[in-house]
Amino acid sequence: MKASFAVTNARCKGGQFVLGARTLPGTPYDGHSLAAQIAQTERLTGRRVKRVYADRGYRGHGVERDGLDVILSHTRGITSPTIRREMRRRNAIEPVIGHMKADGLLERNHLAGPDGDAINALLCAAGDNLRLLARWLRLLWLWILARTLRLRALLGTWRQDPMVA
Repeated sequence: MKASFAVTNARCKGGQFVLGARTLPGTPYDGHSLAAQIAQTERLTGRRVKRVYADRGYRGHGVERDGLDVILSHTRGITSPTIRREMRRRNAIEPVIGHMKADGLLERNHLAGPDGDAINALLCAAGDNLRLLARWLRLLWLWILARTLRLRALLGTWRQDPMVA
């Protein structure tokens, strides 16, 4: 079973979110999975995909659409500085997949059959997004707590408990 993931390419404070996860039975050629992954990502996000950054395994993908640029790694002649900069961000996607394998248990599937494979990939992607949100909420809570304690100290309302002293 082959799993295909769509990840944001933008540098975000919260991390890179997984936008779509698909499984494909057998071991299909990477290029054949690109059109379905783009369609799923557009359906889930409600936005059209403008650029796709993929590795060389997606050569010969056959996806032709107005307003869609598929940029493969190690391609010569890229003159746009925006595309060159965003292409360097593609290397940051590999750790996302590595974290899903290690932390999300993507490598080991305990669910039977092709439906179990699809459920496992979907749950790994959701778990990765939830880990990012939990980390953000933890940082937000610490920031609120620090601001509250600082405000209390400034106002002089912070007193020791008389029972402790």
